[in-house]
Amino acid sequence: MHIFGVDIGGSGIKGAPVDLDLGDLADERYKVLTPHPATPDAVADGVKEVVDHFGWTGPVGITFPGVVTGGATIRTAANVDKGWIDVDARALLGDRLGGLPVTVVNDADAAGVAEVQFGAGRDRRGTVIMLTFGTGIGSAVFSDGVLVPNTELGHLELGGHDAETRASTKAKDDHELTWEHWAKRVTKYLAHVEMLFSPELFIIGGGVSRKSHKFLHLIEGIQAEIVPAQLQNNAGIVGAAMRAAKAG
Repeated sequence: MHIFGVDIGGSGIKGAPVDLDLGDLADERYKVLTPHPATPDAVADGVKEVVDHFGWTGPVGITFPGVVTGGATIRTAANVDKGWIDVDARALLGDRLGGLPVTVVNDADAAGVAEVQFGAGRDRRGTVIMLTFGTGIGSAVFSDGVLVPNTELGHLELGGHDAETRASTKAKDDHELTWEHWAKRVTKYLAHVEMLFSPELFIIGGGVSRKSHKFLHLIEGIQAEIVPAQLQNNAGIVGAAMRAAKAG
């Protein structure tokens, strides 16, 4: 079965039809830049462009970089315009897509669901934490394969700062950090999360996952196993489609 998935990020909006039997994209993904400011109307236009590119007319799953309640309402907007807060994103995006059935889910939760079903978290028991490093840091926490939604662990305080302002890949780029320096920051962040949750497994996702060979070996002193996301930066698209199929 094919369902369309869209992943809204701080830097890009990307999407594609997803083959839910394989847990992979059914076509090459299409991406547009996230508008700045990333207002609801501007982002909705970007989502429409991505979906229209494929001529899609069925259900659409859409991720959002913030807390999403009830599969619809946006509660936080750390890396997009604050105008999103309290918006019914399901209604807004569904209307912009001409009435197509829409499901909205937190971006890291979507990526985590995909990794637990099809990727690095498959058949893993205990506590598994997916962390997506990009414009911010997203998180998805699982207990025996069951998601605890909207955890937002990227906003834990670390050294007096919001963790994602220190350890996201945006922070690495903004401060021109070497991989070694950035890995030290990530290590401190992982140690803090580990102290709080004692997971058996960390899955590192987001765009940086495809460069895991440059930094994972530099992370030391963490008891949990640490692995890169197998679906890499497509995990959010796949997870969004999975949620849309479940909602349908």
